[in-house]
Amino acid sequence: MKKVKSQAADDEMRPEYDFTGAVRGKYYERFQQGSTIVLLEPDVSAAFPTSAAVNEALRALASAGRKSTRVMRRPPSPQRRPNKRMQLTRSAKAKRRGPRS
Repeated sequence: MKKVKSQAADDEMRPEYDFTGAVRGKYYERFQQGSTIVLLEPDVSAAFPTSAAVNEALRALASAGRKSTRVMRRPPSPQRRPNKRMQLTRSAKAKRRGPRS
């Protein structure tokens, strides 16, 4: 049994739309891989007219960020130095204090 096209569906299509050479699912695989859409402000889009220019700038920024993130050790400040008195055990404190009177 063939499906009958509804008259309402044909009426909603504009005459300038022509899908005779269309391929279903042409970009499906690329879409499944994932894509990120980012909206740029007008001043930024003027500076980067193509997506290739945006990608190049972002790659340069990312590589510069990776190079500059070194872990630097600071010498401990006096507030961060361990307090030796607080680390003593009770018996060590008692020995330090001496006999109780």
